[in-house]
Amino acid sequence: MKQFVIAAALLAAAASAHAVDAAKAQEIANKNACMGCHQVDKKLVGPAYKDVAAKYKGDKGALAKLSAKVKNGGSGVWGPVPMPANAAVSDADIKTVVEWILAGAPAK
Repeated sequence: MKQFVIAAALLAAAASAHAVDAAKAQEIANKNACMGCHQVDKKLVGPAYKDVAAKYKGDKGALAKLSAKVKNGGSGVWGPVPMPANAAVSDADIKTVVEWILAGAPAK
């Protein structure tokens, strides 16, 4: 029983360590004008974040792929409008926002 309790505590700690900080991600997205082209649940210029999460669900390389796309820009995945590069945004901030998007962009 004691081993079970310890294992459960470790699993809970690991899960919370990977929890998405929705408030921080939304703050970063707003500060860097991401929300000018994207919304959580509807397409604007770019895809809805919920659609991005659905497309990449189960893709273990999604965080790296999408982080590179945000940093360097690109086109062709969601239509003809290119994603502009965001070279001035820190890698840590990009990771926070992409993790939030991949989690389905939950509200803060």
